[in-house]
Amino acid sequence: MNLALFDFDGTITTRETFGDFIRCAVSPLRRAAGVPLFAPMLAGYKLGLVSGMRIRKSVVAFGLRGASAEHVRAAGERFAAEFLPGVLRPEAMRRIAWHQSQGDKVVLVSGGLDAYLAPWSRQHGLELVCSILETRDGRLTGGYCGAQCVGEEKARRVRERYDLAAYAQCHAYGDTHEDEAMLALAHKRFYRGVERV
Repeated sequence: MNLALFDFDGTITTRETFGDFIRCAVSPLRRAAGVPLFAPMLAGYKLGLVSGMRIRKSVVAFGLRGASAEHVRAAGERFAAEFLPGVLRPEAMRRIAWHQSQGDKVVLVSGGLDAYLAPWSRQHGLELVCSILETRDGRLTGGYCGAQCVGEEKARRVRERYDLAAYAQCHAYGDTHEDEAMLALAHKRFYRGVERV
């Protein structure tokens, strides 16, 4: 059996989906209040001065702190069922199906949030390693359980959960520098759909 590791945003999807989910899960009033706060940070991100990790952390803290865990879970279920099907790359879904037909263990490894990736992964028969929103007493704290699942954290969590030596081969699929550590674990690496040799 082989192991196949797939990044989500940009690899399986045609776009980043974090912001789309935030628009789905956060109230219009709070979103409007956040626009002037985050405009400079987003400009910095586009210029390469602010990391995506920092933006995601700040948006989660501002947008989701105090939100009902049940509300966010329901928003994630809706988002997975209604929004995500429209942004999937057919070639990536075919590749996932091919791995599954070979009997491979297929794992989604993403910095995206468990709120929407958990229902989507279940629907497609994938195992999941991702960023997890922290909940306390039925409310989101605005933080994560542990680190965001990006960069070296992706590789660390994969190594922690899977015995790589137990698989004949490891395949990994990614599309940004945040996937490089995960790609480095694999025998066969695919970056933006092209195999690296």
